[in-house]
Amino acid sequence: MDDSEAAAWAALSARRDGAGAALPAHPLTSLFARLFEPPTAPDGCIVIGRLAQTLDGRIAARNGQSQWIGGPGDMLHTHRLRALCHAVVVGAGTVKHDDPQLTTRLVEGPSPLRVVIDTERRLGTEYRVFAPGGPPTLLACAEDRPGGPTHGVAEVLSLPRCEMAGLRLPALLAALAARGITRIFVEGGGITVSRFLAQGLLDRLHLTVAPIILGSGKPAFALPEAQCIDDGIRAGWEVHRVGDDLLCDLALNRARPRICDGDAP
Repeated sequence: MDDSEAAAWAALSARRDGAGAALPAHPLTSLFARLFEPPTAPDGCIVIGRLAQTLDGRIAARNGQSQWIGGPGDMLHTHRLRALCHAVVVGAGTVKHDDPQLTTRLVEGPSPLRVVIDTERRLGTEYRVFAPGGPPTLLACAEDRPGGPTHGVAEVLSLPRCEMAGLRLPALLAALAARGITRIFVEGGGITVSRFLAQGLLDRLHLTVAPIILGSGKPAFALPEAQCIDDGIRAGWEVHRVGDDLLCDLALNRARPRICDGDAP
């Protein structure tokens, strides 16, 4: 990290829980400063989705293994997003296949609240996010699932179901906002990010494209089948170089794919 990047990161870090100093002109601040803009959604949250994919749109091998599609620069970017946000959200599949810690080991800055979405409450307590010694964890599951108020060291948050599949994510955002958790990083996986997208809850999407052709595996997005191009979303974007990868910063502004005008998948 050169001096200008270190200064930019220090200024951004100071903004996490307060106004901080003015941000210097730097590609790093142009990428992250939008996280600190006033929320425009009624829930008061800024929600940023995140995926790393191959050139052919895969986020994992067929068996679910995904470490590491992005290179070292992409990993650093992910840890920076964790440090700048109040909460990091992942789905049960990410926990099952990767057993992540979801901490800020690669950068200076606090680790966020960890939120695991496990609708059916199927995960065991052996994963690191549920073990003592790390940042606090919330387990979000359907309100009709049996079980106690804790899961390992995690607090259980019971939420209503979406009619099609998964949870009603506006209820999750409302519950987090009530705790003062308003800058929310949806780190993955593809199904979790897709459900936020389908319910019109992403302000921005950071999509890393790595110079890999896999030829098979899990697609980046899981949405209802489109019948025409207009069923998708065409978003404004900026492209940044992150090591050997390309990072696409898309302004979604809570847009919802037309194909998802019904309930989310």
